[in-house]
Amino acid sequence: MTGDQQSLALLLFGVFVAATLGITTWAGRRRHGSPEEFYAGGRLFSPMENGFALAGDYLSAASFLGISGLIALFGYDGVLYCVGFFVAWLVVLLLVAELVRNCGRFTLADVLAARMRERPVRIAAGVSSVTVCVLYLVAQMVGAGSLVALLIGETGGRARAWTVIGVGTLMVVFVALGGMRATTWIQIVKAVLLMGGAITLTTLVLVRFRGDLDALLSTAAHNSGHGVDFLAPGLTYGGWSARLDFVSLGLALVLGTAGLPHILSRFCTVPTARAARRSVIWSIGLIGGFYLMTMVLGFGAAAVLGSDAVRASHTAGNTAVPLLALDLGGGAGSTGGTVLFAVVAAIAFAAILAVVAGITLASSASVAHDLYGSLSRRAGRTPRGEVVVARIAAVGIGTAAIGLGLLADDLNVAFLVGLAFAAAASANLPVLLYSLFWRRFTARGAVWSVYGGLLPAVVLVVLSPVVSGGPDAIFSGVDFHLFPLQNPGLVSVPLGFLAGWLGTVTSPAPADVPGHAAKHAETEVRALTGAGAA
Repeated sequence: MTGDQQSLALLLFGVFVAATLGITTWAGRRRHGSPEEFYAGGRLFSPMENGFALAGDYLSAASFLGISGLIALFGYDGVLYCVGFFVAWLVVLLLVAELVRNCGRFTLADVLAARMRERPVRIAAGVSSVTVCVLYLVAQMVGAGSLVALLIGETGGRARAWTVIGVGTLMVVFVALGGMRATTWIQIVKAVLLMGGAITLTTLVLVRFRGDLDALLSTAAHNSGHGVDFLAPGLTYGGWSARLDFVSLGLALVLGTAGLPHILSRFCTVPTARAARRSVIWSIGLIGGFYLMTMVLGFGAAAVLGSDAVRASHTAGNTAVPLLALDLGGGAGSTGGTVLFAVVAAIAFAAILAVVAGITLASSASVAHDLYGSLSRRAGRTPRGEVVVARIAAVGIGTAAIGLGLLADDLNVAFLVGLAFAAAASANLPVLLYSLFWRRFTARGAVWSVYGGLLPAVVLVVLSPVVSGGPDAIFSGVDFHLFPLQNPGLVSVPLGFLAGWLGTVTSPAPADVPGHAAKHAETEVRALTGAGAA
């Protein structure tokens, strides 16, 4: 990056930061004394607003830069990531959105506690939610440090450290002062910027090839160095072990989205279940359109730049889109290239800030609403006091994320993101589906399901080749890996469902538990009709 490009990128980033701080100041003037206002923005967002916010919450810099880079390097196999991330929203639409809005108030634990003993279930769900959020948050912080340092042309540890500290500080300010209202509008602005940038670059790629997709793909295949194999499966997932690994990752991605705490909390920001369903439809349209454009950008980078040039800039392909923007704008040293490159950098900054704000809010809500509310025995707890705890929790989580982001600077970001999705799919989704659809499901089954999915997910990753046993492992000098796959989803997701079933069948019969049938009937009516929903 030249000095002009770096200066312009930082200027655009500064404009976005100033705008988001303005949004936070505006939102902070509203009263956030009630949990409903702080956690859910007063439930006043329209389906379109919440749909844009969902897209902003979900589409991170990894989607904008990482997936395009994978397609530029591996062709067809990179496209499979787009499919996994997008198909996940059908699960959200068909099984989760409306029912969670009707049964929950602010968090996953609210849905479970509606029909079960509150304290043990809330603690288990709170622990799982915070774990998933922290894993996701650390991944974003590590990615922020690496990506921003790369985009501004400084690869030293000091640049990464200050980036992590800056992003962490901003997210604490967004959440602690503005709550859900500020976070939502930041995500809406980010979604608009992200879609606008993707549309602009996609249009320029199609103009370069005169709208001929066949010419685009054939040129990409030729410049990739792999020929027609670039457009066929097998470059990355050729062997049986690699294919099983991809199935495991795909299972985690498809099922994990419906268990991500910051996604589930968004359904509580709209007034009705119908609005929740319509907001998911809006987000599906936005996310689907974005991933279609991501495919064009990935193949465009391979065609215009060549896979070798992309790999030479960054081995994981994270700089494919910025390099493509530079070329499409007129090349290095040109005004158009400088402007387009800087815009891409600013959009990447915006993506990081919006995602970390949403995750921080969800994790602070779990700490205050679930863990503090269940573990604290102090008399006279008030809703206003819970919001104060949530703000303090946001500061604490932000500080912890900064520290972990600095310590985990050399960790594999994809590993952290995959673990977050695997943990959500293994611990949160089984207990959520059982609670909504299984009449016999018990509190013991809920607790066993959460821990029975969460613990194996973490243990199997520790024993995987990602941590030890290879040149690219976190601890490359030792080898204690026993699990052959990099993602634990293929094993940990079934274990989560199995643990929930086993805990339920070993519990006393529902007829022997006072109020079990009545609680389930009440939850079922509320889930399906919305009667009695908050």
